[in-house]
Amino acid sequence: MNATQTLIALWTLVLKEIKRFTRIWPQTLLPPSITMAMYFIIFGNLIGSRIGDMDGFSYMDFIVPGLIMMSVITNSYSNVASSFFSNKFQRSIEEMMVSPMPNWVILAGFILGGMARGLGVGLIVTIVSLFFTRLTMEHPLLTVLVVVLTSALFSIGGFINALLANKFDDISIVPTFILTPLTYLGGVFYSISMLPDFWQGVSMLNPILYMVNVFRYGFLGVSDIPVGWALAAIFAFIIVLFGIALVMLERGKGIRS
Repeated sequence: MNATQTLIALWTLVLKEIKRFTRIWPQTLLPPSITMAMYFIIFGNLIGSRIGDMDGFSYMDFIVPGLIMMSVITNSYSNVASSFFSNKFQRSIEEMMVSPMPNWVILAGFILGGMARGLGVGLIVTIVSLFFTRLTMEHPLLTVLVVVLTSALFSIGGFINALLANKFDDISIVPTFILTPLTYLGGVFYSISMLPDFWQGVSMLNPILYMVNVFRYGFLGVSDIPVGWALAAIFAFIIVLFGIALVMLERGKGIRS
């Protein structure tokens, strides 16, 4: 395939993925916005008014970046995991594998589709948050960069999950038992400076902590960890996981029986 044909193939796959989740938007886009609105009401207004300030900001302002990031992470991951596994289950992925389309295009297409949903939900949640607080961005470019990178990272993670899954139940194991706990313990609702030294050290092993803190730094200008190290870690994770996913795809891991 020449460059033009490759771009057409990539765009077609991305468009298919976008149409897939927008066609059923009451199931893919609406529920996250309602859930986050409940978080804003319960944690931000009701509980937050009793907690007071966090790192010099109102509790509502403090948790908004974390909740936006949480919605981006979960939706980017789940979109690719469910979409690619559905193609495996229906055996339609085999048609892509035998086509002239390069494997990296297949991988990139699903990743970009997951990013479209994750970033779309993140934008919706951001708009919803405006009904509860006024948002300011201290570092707009950094904010956009980290949310795009995080969406890409967890889209790749969802792709690997789908490759390894043998049944539909398998694609819910990682989000339920790994992704959700790490997200809730990733500094979304609190600053790790509130924790004892030992638990602060343990928290440093949570990769989501770095993403949430950099994103919060983009909005508020405060972070519990060095921003440069966090960005380097995100880039490293993306490169490593993309390479793993591509090798697995080329070897037919989880596709060919």
